[in-house]
Amino acid sequence: MLLRAPILHTPRNPFKSVNALETFSDGALVIQDEKIIALGHFSDVQAAYPNLEIQDLRGGVLLPGFIDTHIHYPQIRVIGGLGMTLLDWLEKNTMPEEVRFADAVYARTVAKEFLHGLASHGTTTALVFGCHFAVGQTEFFQEALNSGLRITSGMVLSDRMLRSEMHQTPEKAYQDNIALIQRFHQQGKLLYAVTPRFSLSASEAILEVCQTLQREHSGLRFTSHINENDREIATVKDLFPWAKDYLETYEKFDLLHRHSVLAHSVHPTDSELSRMAATSTSASHCPCSNAALGSGIFPMTRHLKHNVHFSLGTDVGGGTGFGLLKEALQAYMLQRLAVNGTMLTPAHMLYLSTLAGAEALGLETQTGDLSVGKAADLVYLRPPEKSPLEVMMKHSPNPERMLAGIFALAGQESIQQVWVAGQSVYQRENLM
Repeated sequence: MLLRAPILHTPRNPFKSVNALETFSDGALVIQDEKIIALGHFSDVQAAYPNLEIQDLRGGVLLPGFIDTHIHYPQIRVIGGLGMTLLDWLEKNTMPEEVRFADAVYARTVAKEFLHGLASHGTTTALVFGCHFAVGQTEFFQEALNSGLRITSGMVLSDRMLRSEMHQTPEKAYQDNIALIQRFHQQGKLLYAVTPRFSLSASEAILEVCQTLQREHSGLRFTSHINENDREIATVKDLFPWAKDYLETYEKFDLLHRHSVLAHSVHPTDSELSRMAATSTSASHCPCSNAALGSGIFPMTRHLKHNVHFSLGTDVGGGTGFGLLKEALQAYMLQRLAVNGTMLTPAHMLYLSTLAGAEALGLETQTGDLSVGKAADLVYLRPPEKSPLEVMMKHSPNPERMLAGIFALAGQESIQQVWVAGQSVYQRENLM
């Protein structure tokens, strides 16, 4: 398959490399056996593959599939709980919904809604906070297998300070996780993530279970929350009097490593940032959620100074939707307002929405950009006729300016088709 369209991607990290944004105003890529085997200017690619049928997608653009590194599967139906801070939002908005995932039928229905939400927004890979019940997590993994998306997820572990229905004993938590790992880890495009909700709701015994699971199984990812909200941080300090800071509650149990992703990191100490960098632990920046819940502004410049890797997460349902284009725009705007903020260019925004997430998950050799040899995970974005986005794209003076306009204006309505490993996982009915 040869696709012809303008093509934009960031095969390099623009925080470290100049000219990280690579563009082809009249580009082409060739997909064979799930991978990209050619990428370049249309005339050059067509000359190298003269017998391939051309799918002409001009009028839109091809981008890498978006990668979301923090999103909650059980929270799609409670998006929009505004006017609260984190702990009140959890108690009043989220927990009453999450207890419903002990029911397999309910969990399966929501899993389908959630996975469609990802694909229809161009998200091809996601690190997904699961639910607190093995039955609900099983339904999610089964639907994820059917979706064709790259999903990393795990059952959420907690044993205190939530509703009692959401608590597990350490023994039950271990047994349920073992069964899920054996059944789903590395099946199809699935990976398993050990997932304590946060230290506030996870005792030392639960964190020891997380440690044991990682020691006993290779290739697992780890994810949780850190330093999102002042009240949360103070409560964790009270619960772990031996810990010098929030990060040490994970650090003591060997949970920080190359495949660890901690969501938010809004209020870290310099020591925490240094230790995150030393262990190659990533942060998932969730700008819409941080603003909606009043948690604060992500200290991007400090993360960069300490060489802490970060990517983007939508944090559904604390966030305001599935769109990573919107998250990147919100990240840009909040950094414009932040004291000592970082100026983001369109290249930074695209990188944070794509390759940065692949790097956080240890998938950068497979996905994240459109380089030859990588999986054909891509998004065809085409604006509706006569929309402001269409006008802007027709009159943009260069590809970088067009990309900036896409971040400013594009939403779900402009996502026309999405492929994972060369297979279509989403297509709008009105695709031209």
